[in-house]
Amino acid sequence: MHDRNRRLLAAARQGDAQEIRAALDEGASVETRDEEMRSPLLLASLGSHVEAARVLVAAGADPDAQDHRHDSAWLVTGVTGSVEMMRVLLPADPDLGLRNRFGGISLIPASERGHVAYVRAVLRETGMDVDHVNDLGWTALLEAVILGDGGRPHQEVVELLLAAGADRELADADGVTPLEHARRRGFDAIAALLGDA
Repeated sequence: MHDRNRRLLAAARQGDAQEIRAALDEGASVETRDEEMRSPLLLASLGSHVEAARVLVAAGADPDAQDHRHDSAWLVTGVTGSVEMMRVLLPADPDLGLRNRFGGISLIPASERGHVAYVRAVLRETGMDVDHVNDLGWTALLEAVILGDGGRPHQEVVELLLAAGADRELADADGVTPLEHARRRGFDAIAALLGDA
């Protein structure tokens, strides 16, 4: 690997926008990869380095470039919950249906983790499929109930998903609905949102 590409990857990892510009000016490839197949933009996204990502997007970086784990700069925003990063990447026209290693789109890990601001923004600002089903047979709504803690953030995520038209009857691979999962876990507030009397 050329030194300028190494320099670019290091700068992206550290979030050094000025150093990124310098490496690109020297001829570094905006799509160079590290040993994990991570692109500079993915490294910037993982670190929530917004200014660094802005420079890379302006240079034409691909928000959908996936590494060995099937992570991409766009998919990682659902994990970190960074609304600012999401908005920096949107002009790069990311594939909203791109799947992570679990077959999920960015909305699913965001819902699982209770990233309320991100879920609100991504539902409002994109045409993302609110009922996308991952390889486990789970939607964002199911993940928010099954993997959430039932607290206020996850309640708000459920509210947002329902307001966006999420199908509350869409069951998991075993035929268990979000409402049944909420009841089993003792999440009374979420069960009420899902229509429990």
